[in-house]
Amino acid sequence: MNPALAAGLQIALVIAVLAILYVPVGDYMAKVYTTDTDLRSGDLRIETVLYRLCRINARTDQTWYGYAGSLLGFSAASVLFLYFLQRVQGVLPLSGDLSGVSPAMAFNTAASFVANTNWQSYAPETTMSNLTQPIGLAVQNFVSAAVGMAVAAALIRGFVRVSRGGEIGNFWVDLTRGCIRILLPISFVIALILLSQGVIQSFDSGFTSTGLDGNSVTNALAPVASQEAIKELGTNGGGILAANSAHPFENPTPLSNIVEIIAILLIPVSLTRTFGTMVGDRKQGLTLLAVMGILWSGLLAVTLAAESGQRGVAATAAGGMMEGKEVRFGIPGSALFAVSTTGTSTGAVNSAHDSMSPLGGGAVMLNMLLGEIAPGGVGTGLYGILVLALIAVFVGGLLVGRTPEYLGKKLGQREITLAALSVLVMPALVLIGTGITVILASTTGYQGNSGDPGTPGSIHGFSEVLYAFASASNNNGSAFGGLTVTSDWFQSSLGVCMLLGRFLPIIFVLALAGSLASQKKTAPGAGTLPTAGPMFAGLLTGTVVLVAALTFFPALALGPIAEALQ
Repeated sequence: MNPALAAGLQIALVIAVLAILYVPVGDYMAKVYTTDTDLRSGDLRIETVLYRLCRINARTDQTWYGYAGSLLGFSAASVLFLYFLQRVQGVLPLSGDLSGVSPAMAFNTAASFVANTNWQSYAPETTMSNLTQPIGLAVQNFVSAAVGMAVAAALIRGFVRVSRGGEIGNFWVDLTRGCIRILLPISFVIALILLSQGVIQSFDSGFTSTGLDGNSVTNALAPVASQEAIKELGTNGGGILAANSAHPFENPTPLSNIVEIIAILLIPVSLTRTFGTMVGDRKQGLTLLAVMGILWSGLLAVTLAAESGQRGVAATAAGGMMEGKEVRFGIPGSALFAVSTTGTSTGAVNSAHDSMSPLGGGAVMLNMLLGEIAPGGVGTGLYGILVLALIAVFVGGLLVGRTPEYLGKKLGQREITLAALSVLVMPALVLIGTGITVILASTTGYQGNSGDPGTPGSIHGFSEVLYAFASASNNNGSAFGGLTVTSDWFQSSLGVCMLLGRFLPIIFVLALAGSLASQKKTAPGAGTLPTAGPMFAGLLTGTVVLVAALTFFPALALGPIAEALQ
């Protein structure tokens, strides 16, 4: 099949399925976060029982202080539990011949999975047991995703509510509902579809087979289908096998590849409908969706063009940049997956991003540096683009000399300060982390590419480091594979970036939600900037691109841009 036709058909299928599911899934999530009724099965009130066991008063709302405190306390406990589980896994059941994980790696992994990053500095088959994977890592795939969705719901309530105390909901209720009502049922359906395509599900440690060369080969087995579903749906990305979604046990067919891409995009896309429904103006949600679509499609077009190019003898013979890509997916399926996973906070890969062309690798890197809002992670994409929308409204207000307002709430000094701080966290972590790393003499030996300044090797080595800190600080989790990150410096520095990149913006967003909720609503006037429609979509798109361009262009010029010009 013609590559252009193959790409078009796959993109059309993904968009068509998302369009069909957009309204029902979006409205369903809006109902989940607004209803006062607990979930029940027959006479059993499932959520009520959980609240009583955990001594949670589900009918009491929290201020942003209480909400943030509960969220941070839960996440801290999760880090400690996951760290302890990895350290003692050698004496637990289903460990096989595996021992406990080293302290630095255990910290990095615990921070990674609790922060919804799922960065993996290890080979899962030879590091994590079939007990650690489901009760440690897979559980965090659910709850870390639910935390992001809870923050998004809290920010929406900030726009909707008029509360003197600034209450924005109950974290424990939002967390429970996100897991039980949204993530569990949808991931169950996705797991069944993946099983039908040949994704494995086993608690055996592996089996031995004879390779084509006549030698015995040990093949790892694991409960893959159940974790693969939530890995993609919750925009987590951590593979249960080292090759991630390029492994035939995780992603065996072109159809399973499409299913995984849809799973990655489903909740972030549908949350724009949830936003429109909860604020009572669905055009607001469609405007945000349009901005996400513009950015996603633009970077997809660049990546497809770059990877379909024929630079060199090998690329000409293969009809494109096929190095590092699975033949069963080809360039269209690989590019579509790469843009979708870096446009969200997923980090799953079905091809080697390090083997992409300089322009293609730079495009997926830029996708993260835009703030992962196209369409972003579960919850994080929505509250990320809403923060940027506030900044766009502020800029628009300055242009016309009016006090900026968004959905009837005035944006004063406090609100803009919190929005600006939220936006500045990621660039600071990326640029400071990269700058310190590249001047450390000890880190050069960990780069798969290095050399004298200005040489292609040194340029790509810089890109590897920049990509690593962009991935960690944006809670993505993908990597340029040429960089070895098992040293104590990388384990600790990237782990800190993951935690700060996750929880500092959350604190600022929750404070913003509380500030908005405590305000009275203002009726729109003649000078109010319309925040629904093409004009505002253009303003918001320009704001997103301008912020990223001004912040990261110098770093990109030293890395992928310089490499592309070689």
